[in-house]
Amino acid sequence: MSTIVCNSGPLIALGGIDQLGLLQPLFGTVCIAAEVAAECQAGGVSKTGLKAFRAASWLQVVDLGTSPDPLLTSLLDLGESRAIELALRHPPAVLLMDEARGRRVARDVYGLQVVGTGRILVEAKHAGLVASVKPLIEAIRNNGYWLSDRIVTEILQQAGE
Repeated sequence: MSTIVCNSGPLIALGGIDQLGLLQPLFGTVCIAAEVAAECQAGGVSKTGLKAFRAASWLQVVDLGTSPDPLLTSLLDLGESRAIELALRHPPAVLLMDEARGRRVARDVYGLQVVGTGRILVEAKHAGLVASVKPLIEAIRNNGYWLSDRIVTEILQQAGE
């Protein structure tokens, strides 16, 4: 097992369908930056995933203790910036992030291994933790979390559905 560092979007998406707990058996150690935790605690307008997030006592919240990297915060929001910084401190951590610009920066500039929420669901199916990915993707989208049709098609192909 390895460490996964998460951004708020996937935590909200998985929490909103009561599947946040998939991260722990797939990775073991699940870390989030304090700023990501604050974003999740704020819950947004719909409070999607807030209950699941608050119940996930196994999440390791890390205070990076330094000012955010100004280059990162000029390109990305604070949570995404801090998630990348945290992943860089825990090599070879996997970074869980859905936002396209953040994924590109993490992968292309910093060489991080990046996965998205859909990949987590595919891995969960392959591990026997969920029976099917399609209803979970539909539930995520029904909660208002945006996943493109192209991504959904790719996810379902990878899941064999």
